[in-house]
Amino acid sequence: MSYLMKGVKCCSPVNQMHKVTGTLFKAHILKNILGINEQQLKISRTLSQLSSEKANSYTYVIVGAGSAGCVLANRLTEDPLSTVLLLEAGPKDTLLGSKRLMWKIHMPAALTYNLCDEKYNWYYHTTSQKHMDNRIMYWPRGRVWGGSSSLNAMVYIRGHAEDYNRWSREGATGWDYEHCLPYFKKAQTHELGPDQYRGGNGPLYVSRGKTNHPLHHAFLEATQQAGYPFTDDMNGYQQEGFGWMDMTVHQGQRWSTASAYLRPAISRPNLSVAEKTLVTKILFQGTKSIGVEYVKNGQRGKAFASKEVILSGGAINSPQLLMLSGIGNADDLKKLGIPVVCHLPGVGQNLQDHLEVYVQQMCTKPITLYNAQKPVNMVRIGLEWLWKFTGEGATAHLESGGFIRSEPGVLHPDIQFHFLPSQVIDHGRVASTVEAYQVHVGPMRSTSVGWLKLKSTDPNDHPIIEPNYMSTERDIWEFRQCVKLTREIFAQKAFEKFRGPEIQPGNHVQSDKEIDAFIRQKADSAYHPSCTCKMGHLSDSTAVVDPQTKVIGVENLRVVDASIMPSVVSGNLNAPAIMIAEKAADIIKGLPSLQEKNVPVYKPKTLETQR
Repeated sequence: MSYLMKGVKCCSPVNQMHKVTGTLFKAHILKNILGINEQQLKISRTLSQLSSEKANSYTYVIVGAGSAGCVLANRLTEDPLSTVLLLEAGPKDTLLGSKRLMWKIHMPAALTYNLCDEKYNWYYHTTSQKHMDNRIMYWPRGRVWGGSSSLNAMVYIRGHAEDYNRWSREGATGWDYEHCLPYFKKAQTHELGPDQYRGGNGPLYVSRGKTNHPLHHAFLEATQQAGYPFTDDMNGYQQEGFGWMDMTVHQGQRWSTASAYLRPAISRPNLSVAEKTLVTKILFQGTKSIGVEYVKNGQRGKAFASKEVILSGGAINSPQLLMLSGIGNADDLKKLGIPVVCHLPGVGQNLQDHLEVYVQQMCTKPITLYNAQKPVNMVRIGLEWLWKFTGEGATAHLESGGFIRSEPGVLHPDIQFHFLPSQVIDHGRVASTVEAYQVHVGPMRSTSVGWLKLKSTDPNDHPIIEPNYMSTERDIWEFRQCVKLTREIFAQKAFEKFRGPEIQPGNHVQSDKEIDAFIRQKADSAYHPSCTCKMGHLSDSTAVVDPQTKVIGVENLRVVDASIMPSVVSGNLNAPAIMIAEKAADIIKGLPSLQEKNVPVYKPKTLETQR
């Protein structure tokens, strides 16, 4: 009976209710404990993320250690309270800290090696050019510390004063000549000393050629015999005419922005530099830029900027990164499935470049660089340079050149010449076979304008590059003039003792139709892509950045490089890219712009004649 009673007791509704209640209570407590743990985990994760972000947070993140990025890294870390992270997709420009071990970069005469080497070079190619016999054009761009200033021919040319006054009219307010000249000077130390146009205290050393080569002298004499003036400084009072070129060569070594700006700043505790780091995306909170995403050694990472992200990747990489990050033409971005952060249709548009052609003449005397290119002589030249940074290896040999107007009525020079006592074939990728000399000649203000667009959402895919070369009648006419005016110079008495048969175009090319065909077959890029993130007023629907270099429509994001030029300048682009960065650094720091008023600039006595 008691057994039955125990059984009944165990099964009583009261006891059952107590058991259920206890279970529910335990479950409730467990749930609370788990909830607290989950909450603590979330808080812990958030704190860990914040800690990681703080560790990877800088005042400024600069994308690209090229001609502009190195300048910014130096100038922005002059303020010890500002921290800067500089990210470069390519490697360092030294090996074990030595320039000699990276002689292909630092020996001026070795420049063609890197034009053919993908190690330091993005190695871009254009689309098939329908106005140039459907040729696909090769575009080398620097992917190394110093960017294209570590690959270029070291020619230091600023362009004409009127280029910058035109920028101002095109919407780049505050970028006229009187506001740009002081920044050219600030950057520069010229070996001939400072004057009204040259700088004397800047990090960028600029020098003149030292070879005293007889063919350079013959060229300059021939240009005067043809009726053109001699100018003692084409970056100074008078661009028009022919003279000795300025070069970014210092003590026999290439003086890139890595040498001029980055290395002197590298020991600062507020500067961090990462090489072989490809930035894949700009990070946003709404329309506010907060940092970047990158890939290094196959691992993804993020870096955050408390003030600004600054793009200095150049005229191809900067618009590419903007588009990959959702800034560009909304229709194009949507087709690729990229979420739109800001519809900015000018990104990648307005692409401008300089085309040039080589006019080549055989030389009757064995004085060109042909012998220097023979293996035994190359070893001798290389050893001398490695030993004491002197000799034929210590120059790029483009030591003379000039600027002229193509016809009467042109306000300032629109054709540029570089003279070389050697023959170049296919960007230097094919060895010269004869004693010869040449000029690189081309129009400076082409009316053909192109664009670039994303091929895919993969940051490793090169964008589609469409320069649209030779698409206007004006460009075709100007190139005819280039050939005719060069032939006239080469026909002068000064070249009599050196002149052999014309190699290129060749005596069989005489009519306009034949010259046009030669240009289509042989003209190539002078490696001056620009203007793809053009600077302009907010009212300009094609502008990408405002005159303060800020990307329109978003916050905390700038572009500072040759892509922000409203239009291409009349000359090489390295010196202007460095000037842009020097000026932008003052803007970013909140300093008033430097200005030099009423600096005289040469104007032809009459525009009724071509020279």
